[in-house]
Amino acid sequence: MDTIIEPFRIKVVEPIRMSTRDEREACIREAQFNLFHLHADDVLIDLLTDSGTGAMSGEQWAGIMRGDESYAGSPSYDRFRDQMRAMTGFDGILPTHQGRASERILFELLGGDGLVVPNNAHFDTTRANVEHSGARAVDLRIPEAADPTDRHPFKGNMDVAALERLIDEVGADRIPVVMCTVTNNSGGGQPVSLANLRAIREVCDRHGLRFFLDACRFAENAWFIKPREPGQSERSVREIVREMFDLADGATISAKKDGIVHIGGVLLLRDPELLHRASDALILTEGYVTYGGLAGRDLEAMAQGFEEVLHEDYLAYRIRSIAYLGERLLGHGVPILEPPGGHAIYIDAAAFCPRIPAEKFPGQALAVGLYRLAGIRACEIGSVMFGGEGHAAPPMELVRLAIPRRVYTQSHIDYVVEACAELHATRSELRGLRIVEAPQVLRHFSARFVED
Repeated sequence: MDTIIEPFRIKVVEPIRMSTRDEREACIREAQFNLFHLHADDVLIDLLTDSGTGAMSGEQWAGIMRGDESYAGSPSYDRFRDQMRAMTGFDGILPTHQGRASERILFELLGGDGLVVPNNAHFDTTRANVEHSGARAVDLRIPEAADPTDRHPFKGNMDVAALERLIDEVGADRIPVVMCTVTNNSGGGQPVSLANLRAIREVCDRHGLRFFLDACRFAENAWFIKPREPGQSERSVREIVREMFDLADGATISAKKDGIVHIGGVLLLRDPELLHRASDALILTEGYVTYGGLAGRDLEAMAQGFEEVLHEDYLAYRIRSIAYLGERLLGHGVPILEPPGGHAIYIDAAAFCPRIPAEKFPGQALAVGLYRLAGIRACEIGSVMFGGEGHAAPPMELVRLAIPRRVYTQSHIDYVVEACAELHATRSELRGLRIVEAPQVLRHFSARFVED
C-alpha cells in the first residue's frame, strides 16, 4: 500500500494559532527578518529544527515520572548507561545537557592552535567548537555532494582520498581527531555508508589517528544503509548501528535528535585516559558524571528514546514521510537537494531564487517568504550560517525543512507542499537581504537583516 500510516496514535494535542498574512508581516519585521527571533506562537508549522522538538512517547513520559533525582549513583543513570552500552558497545559513557556540550568538552581536550579537524561536513556548533579551540575545521565532501540533483545513494560520504591528501599535507601529528557526521546535516541529511566508515577507519589506523562520529542521527543513517548498501538488507538496524559505533573511537551525540527527547546529549569515549580528562571537564562545567547537567527524569526519557528510535516500523515511517515531502515538491517543480535525506528536505535556494546573489542571501529570502506566505518557519543553511569574514563561501545555498519527530501529520505536510509550490510560482517577488548586525560566531542565530 502507498498510504503512509503513522505507527502511533495521538493521545495529547496542542492548538496551533492561525495567523493572517498581515500579522505575519508585522511579526517578521519585528524579528528583523531572522526567523530565530520569531515567537513560537506566531508560527503555524515549525520546521526550524528537528532538535528537541519531537513528541515523546507514553513510555518516555512514564520514565519522566520514574526519574530518580539522586545527585550521584542514580538508578536512572544506570538505565541510561545500560541502554547506551547495549546499543553502542561503549563503556565510557558521559551524559551531557546537549550535543554541543559534548563537542565543547571534546575540543577543549583535543583542539588547539595549529591543529586541523577533518570531517565529511561540520555542522554549525561543531565547526564553532573546533574553531573556538583554535583548530581549523576542514570539510571533505565527495564530489557528488556538490551537485543538488545527483542521486548518489550515499552523498554524505567523506572523500577518503582527500583525507589522505590532507594528512600528507599537514601531517598526522596536527590532526587530533577525524570526525564523520551521520547523517550529514549540512550536506542535506544524506547518509554515510558502512564501506565509507570502514575506509575512514582504515586510514585512521594506518596513521595512528582517532576516529569519532558526530552521531546525532545514527539510526536514520543505519536505516538508509539497510536497503541501499549491498549485503546489508537482511541485517537489523540494531546490528548496523552497532557496527557503526564499533568502527569509532568515540562519538558526540545530541539526544535531541535520534534520542527523541527535549534535552540531553552523550559523549562516548574508548580511551581511558581521555575519558578521565573528559570526566573532570564534565564535573567542572556540566555536573557529576552520572547526571551531566541533566535531571534523572531526562536520563530516563533518553534511555527509552534510544530504544524506540531503533524500532524499524518507526524508522520506515520517518524516512518515507520525508521522502513523500521531497517527491511532492519535485512534482511541483520546486528544486531540492536530491535524493530526499533523513530528517529534512533541503530546498535549493540558489535554483529557487536565481535573481538573488549569494551576498544577498537567497536562502534567508526564501525562508522569510515562506513564513510571510504560510506561517512556516524554516532554517537557512547557506551564506548566512556558514559565510562571513574568514570563511569560504558555502558550496550550496539551502533552506532546510526539518521535520520534528512524531509531531505533524500528513495533512500538515501537504500544507507545506502547497505553500512551497505557491511561493515558487511567485518567486520573482522575493527580495534579497543584507545584514546590519551580527556576531562573529554562529551569526545565523542572532543576525539582524533589512530587505535590500
